[in-house]
Amino acid sequence: MSELIKINKYKWEVPKDENMRVSGIIFTDENFINHLHEEKVIEQVKNVAHLPGIVNHSMAMPDVHWGYGFPIGGVAATSIETGVISPGGVGYDINCGVRVMKTALDYKSIKSSIPELINKIFSNIPSGVGGEGKLRINKKEEEKVLIEGAKWAVERGYGHLDDLNFIEENGMMKNADPDKISEHAKERGLAQIGTLGAGNHFIEIQYVEEIYDTLCAATLGINLNQIMIMVHTGSRGLGYQVCDDYIRVMQKASIKQGISLPDRQLCCAYLSSKEGQDYLKAMSCAANYAWANRQCIMHWVEESFIEVLNISPRDLNLKLIYDVSHNIAKMEDHIVDGENVQLCVHRKGATRAFAPMDSRIPEEYRKICWTAHEPKKGFTKYKLL
Repeated sequence: MSELIKINKYKWEVPKDENMRVSGIIFTDENFINHLHEEKVIEQVKNVAHLPGIVNHSMAMPDVHWGYGFPIGGVAATSIETGVISPGGVGYDINCGVRVMKTALDYKSIKSSIPELINKIFSNIPSGVGGEGKLRINKKEEEKVLIEGAKWAVERGYGHLDDLNFIEENGMMKNADPDKISEHAKERGLAQIGTLGAGNHFIEIQYVEEIYDTLCAATLGINLNQIMIMVHTGSRGLGYQVCDDYIRVMQKASIKQGISLPDRQLCCAYLSSKEGQDYLKAMSCAANYAWANRQCIMHWVEESFIEVLNISPRDLNLKLIYDVSHNIAKMEDHIVDGENVQLCVHRKGATRAFAPMDSRIPEEYRKICWTAHEPKKGFTKYKLL
């Protein structure tokens, strides 16, 4: 507790010491303080605060826990002129993210078919370490995936054009350059599009058990007992290899560029340097691969439901609510000291969020006045089947 200063019930400051460039902010409550010490979260928040060009604070979100370099749940923005980019602030599974979809089905209508649905989805979408999917592409086609992301999948019949409106960045980072990715990384990605992977990745069939915020639910088209699908996966072996390759590059760059770090896992390079720009472009390729991957998974989930339930696509009416990344670094405009500046925002185990009526919220959701609802009511509650 002595290392933290309580700002309010859910916000704590890690005071700046003589080596930190900024202070730390942790969003938590007193019940979680012991966890912060056990997971060495405070230490990692302080370490991130040493990064050159970091702006305002080194931050940690409520579910924070120990990670490689950055804590998982860590957020840090760096100046594009004086700041760095660090693979540890993105993680090994680049653009690991969550996609949630709604259907026109309710719980009772599929209850008896759930075991068969699970088996069919498992068959259509391989899981496990090194799992290979049924989609085979060559290296030339893979380069298009790395550049176009989810758009590549949609144009080949895996989903619908409207899906892109409900994906962060419309499913495509525009500065991707496949030449910045190793041949080994590309090789690992050839057979893994449309696969889930291992670890904490999942596909879940869910239903809406309770609604706390009726306006939010109505805006998203969510009803009680409605069947939902949630997917959690990322860039598979390709993204892992990109991170692994560039950690070695960044370890050398940190020394060459004279960057002093309290933890070698925070290895980084100035954004203005060749190493920094190369990583940003390679990371963007892996992010695009992940969006294409989740787009294909969504298509095969749809096929599985249609086949098992013997219904039409219209009767299923599978719609993407949103797809958001929680392992990514992006160039974004933010207000700092009253001025609009471009920053490189690292989010690791954390997602972006917008104020009501922000232009980046899909237009369909902005049609209902968000300012009328009370945030304290919380969010829709899902129950795993």
